[in-house]
Amino acid sequence: MQVLLNSETRIDGSQAMSDHLESIVAEVLGHYGARIAQVEARLTDSCGAAGIGRDEVNCTLEARPVGRGSVVVKDRAKTAHQAMHSALLKLVRALAKGF
Repeated sequence: MQVLLNSETRIDGSQAMSDHLESIVAEVLGHYGARIAQVEARLTDSCGAAGIGRDEVNCTLEARPVGRGSVVVKDRAKTAHQAMHSALLKLVRALAKGF
């Protein structure tokens, strides 16, 4: 399963963040094995500079199961880590319905 991370310049898109995403995706979705070809995460700043102190990081996760349509979920949280974890839990629930 290929795991991709895309982020805006204001959001941490470092190799460490990419490695973290890959690790949690493998841990949570690893049992699907080759049935999921790719998981892509997009992290964006929802509030910009005016959003200090509010939920401000959006995470969109898109899973591409082999032979099926994409599954997309979104979540928003104060940090990128929190947004990714919450979105991943939603993705697990959405994938469970399709398999």
